[in-house]
Amino acid sequence: MDISSINWIAVVVAAVVAWLFGAAWYMLLSKPWLAAAKLDPATMQRSAAPFVISFLAEIVMAIIFSMLLGTLTFGEPSVVAGVMFGIIFWVGFVVTILAVNHRYEGFGWGLTLIDGGHWLGVLILIGAVIGWFGGTAIE
Repeated sequence: MDISSINWIAVVVAAVVAWLFGAAWYMLLSKPWLAAAKLDPATMQRSAAPFVISFLAEIVMAIIFSMLLGTLTFGEPSVVAGVMFGIIFWVGFVVTILAVNHRYEGFGWGLTLIDGGHWLGVLILIGAVIGWFGGTAIE
């Protein structure tokens, strides 16, 4: 896993695509998400911070995904491999963490399904973009 071989254009494109997907996902599911998260829009404070943090997190995810995909595919990443590993990472890490955290936090399965679906889409898209670009820097 060599950071110097990261294709930074692929990372930025993957993060932008993932962020836009998240915006569309939560706009579409805003009412059920607010209910599942037990949030009242009238009492929520408006802030750009969550949007900035989510984009920065997706940059980090794309960097790590690029490094892992390159290693796991022996330097031959592809769209199919990116999608496959996006699903594997989601099953192995993301949805398991959400399921545990949401149970301890007292949220229902609806929140887990909405948030889990979002992160599945994010990881599939990041994997597809990184795989499409080839994951490594243009030489």
